[in-house]
Amino acid sequence: MPVNVPRALPARRTLESENVFVMSSERAGHQDIRPLRIAIVNLMPTKIVTETQLLRLLANSPLQVEITLVRMCSHESRNTSTEHLDTFYRTFEQIRDERFDGLVITGAPVEKLPFEAVDYWDELCAILDWSADHVYSTMHVCWGAQAGLYRHYDIGKVELPDKMFGVFEHRVLDPRARIVSGYDETFTAPHSRHTGTPLEEVQAHPQLQVLATSETAGLYLAQSRDGRQLFVTGHPEYEADTLALEYHRDASKGLPIEVPVGYFPDDDPTQPPRVTWRSHAFLLYANWLNYYVYQRTPYDLAEMQRAARRADSYVI
Repeated sequence: MPVNVPRALPARRTLESENVFVMSSERAGHQDIRPLRIAIVNLMPTKIVTETQLLRLLANSPLQVEITLVRMCSHESRNTSTEHLDTFYRTFEQIRDERFDGLVITGAPVEKLPFEAVDYWDELCAILDWSADHVYSTMHVCWGAQAGLYRHYDIGKVELPDKMFGVFEHRVLDPRARIVSGYDETFTAPHSRHTGTPLEEVQAHPQLQVLATSETAGLYLAQSRDGRQLFVTGHPEYEADTLALEYHRDASKGLPIEVPVGYFPDDDPTQPPRVTWRSHAFLLYANWLNYYVYQRTPYDLAEMQRAARRADSYVI
């Protein structure tokens, strides 16, 4: 089944050229099913790129997905046109009274700032708090994961001595967890960040479960015990050339940047990069949509609070 996106959204043309199944609202309205309502809080500056990356992954399941794009009112975007934002995005105030099956909160290039110094921090905190009883399951990605862990569980971040930059091997710690269903024992995923989350603090928290880690990159995947909150510290949504573009951009400016680990053949940035994380990325989002959203969210979203209370003692 497809992901339902507006006809004019730039990501739609890219996905259709890749033979990704997308659907218009008109066609979706003729199907006798309730689509999953998924909101995406897009904090990335290059919003169209991020839209395309996430929609590609969300489209790869047998479920119909209806997307709502959300932007910050308290931050002025300098890399995305006002026309695009006004056409395709809604504000938190516009969706505050609505309920969603799932929510994705993206990363953001603000990780070196204290959380409270981010200009939209108060607005994001309101969204994180709202998600507890208006969203059934939330996927937090990279800085979004750090923000969620800090707001919900008071777990901070630490600045790394060197940028965690490249594609790293990770190990599944609990293969029984539904989010890693079908995973190999080890898998790869991209990282691009200057800060990290203290693994020992997440492990010690009674409401959290660590599901995958890397000897080099540290914590990768964790979830709340009830499965309603997922935290991904890397960027499984990245395209083949995302790290290459970041590397060549900084290198051309004379900025200090190392060749991304495990990405270019023989660490040679003149060669095309190898993509080794794509299957894991698709499986991550398909498992989330199926096991954490579709299988558990109530058909009538008005029943979400009662369903959430029933799920409090249910570990997946």
